[in-house]
Amino acid sequence: MATMVDVAQRAGVSIATVSHVLNDTRPVLPQTRQAVLDAIDELGYTPNTLARSLVTSRTRSIGLAVSAISNPYFTEILQGVEASVLKHGYSLLIADPHDDPQHERKIVQLLHERRVDGMIIAPSAAPAELLGYLGQHNVPTVFLDRLVDSPAESPFHFDQVCTENTEPMARLVTHLAELGHRRIALVAGLPGLSTTTERITGYRHGLAHAGLPYDERLVAHGNSQAEAAEEATHALLSLAAPPTALVTANNAMTIGALRALRERDLSVPDDLALCCFDDFSWADLFTPRLTAIAQPSKAIGAQAVQLLLERLASPDRPGRTVRLPSAFVHRTSCGCPESSKSTESPESPESHRKGPES
Repeated sequence: MATMVDVAQRAGVSIATVSHVLNDTRPVLPQTRQAVLDAIDELGYTPNTLARSLVTSRTRSIGLAVSAISNPYFTEILQGVEASVLKHGYSLLIADPHDDPQHERKIVQLLHERRVDGMIIAPSAAPAELLGYLGQHNVPTVFLDRLVDSPAESPFHFDQVCTENTEPMARLVTHLAELGHRRIALVAGLPGLSTTTERITGYRHGLAHAGLPYDERLVAHGNSQAEAAEEATHALLSLAAPPTALVTANNAMTIGALRALRERDLSVPDDLALCCFDDFSWADLFTPRLTAIAQPSKAIGAQAVQLLLERLASPDRPGRTVRLPSAFVHRTSCGCPESSKSTESPESPESHRKGPES
């Protein structure tokens, strides 16, 4: 079995240089790094990760805690995280907090006990215990999709990455208003999540921009799940003056809303116009095809890994929040003819990089 000494001899470098390439502990000239990588490939050298972790106090592993992994949106985030983690030579440990604050705290502790170098977490709606644990143990952390507020007195620094929520949701509502709808309902997500709060804000902004009043009876919480969204949609359709258009705030709730419409034998968009936040790979297979806001889910995952690696390299720097742009995918469920469909491409994420939030 090849050793680090063999790799050093084949590449014509010192053992220390091989170590720096493997552990990213010091900059190495590109041509020297490539020579080491070529030698590793030629010799079939496999680093002893256990021994290396004992020396460096690093396991080159990252913990990912994301609820509803079966949700296509989070599945794509996972793909983005995994690809980036492997690219940088790390392994990935995955756990599902089930959006339960106590279970979330427990699994994060278990990941920490596995000596992961850092964590990427989609936090629950009540992350106080989670923040307390991470802060107490100073665990390098990136939050994704859902933003959290750190206590003002906390010295704990963390980073966050998510998509734009408010303006894209406002755009869906404005579009429906431009088509003549005056009673536009919203199936909102789980209360307490930043995504829910921001998308409700966007819904209200869209109404205001269109000169429409806000009616709290037209907002029902689907709790970010299909079953609850199905019930919420039934409740909205049972109003004395039901909506003529509906916006769902994530893809799981879109499925629930469609089930409710089918049970009532209602047609989209003839009986009810429908727009949704979250696009998914089969959204254009529906009849009609779904008008949606598409989030750059894989890019969110990759950006979270990049922020975590930067945090590991510089533990004491201020926290950063990065927002990536969403795209308006114009199809036909809103009531527009097929010929008018269009898709907008997201901007470069670098233009949305921000400093610490107040």
